[in-house]
Amino acid sequence: MTDSEATTAATAATTYRERLYVTWYWWLLPLLAAGLLAAEVHLGYPGVRAWLPYVLLLPLTALLIWRAGRLSVRVQDGELWVGNAHLPLRHVGEIQVVPAKDKRRVLGPHLDPAAYVLHRGWVGPVVRLRQTDPEDPTPYWVFSTRHPDRLVEALRVRD
Repeated sequence: MTDSEATTAATAATTYRERLYVTWYWWLLPLLAAGLLAAEVHLGYPGVRAWLPYVLLLPLTALLIWRAGRLSVRVQDGELWVGNAHLPLRHVGEIQVVPAKDKRRVLGPHLDPAAYVLHRGWVGPVVRLRQTDPEDPTPYWVFSTRHPDRLVEALRVRD
């Protein structure tokens, strides 16, 4: 199988995919804070110690922000993948889309401690779905998604 055939086969098996990337304006404040911290150290020390904080703090901050936005949500090969966790579609029960304004209720005092939660504050809506696997102690999943309607549509298409 060639690389293009493998890519086509992988794409055909994936019915939904999104990455929970960090929006551009969420990068500004942490990078500014890292720059100010590096400038403070720069003002206090001469020589190598003057530029070393810039070399360390700015790339480290950018790396941390990039890693926070690497998580993906996908429906692939008959399974829902949220980050590294996966759930076969046959165990997907009731699906509820929770708009951004109601997130606090779902993630607050009504949250079951045994629930699987993957929340990203910069992503508005969340999806709450009951899982029906009797062997799994997790009662439901709550996770962020930018396109809940497309995800729900992909979850309803069962193999």
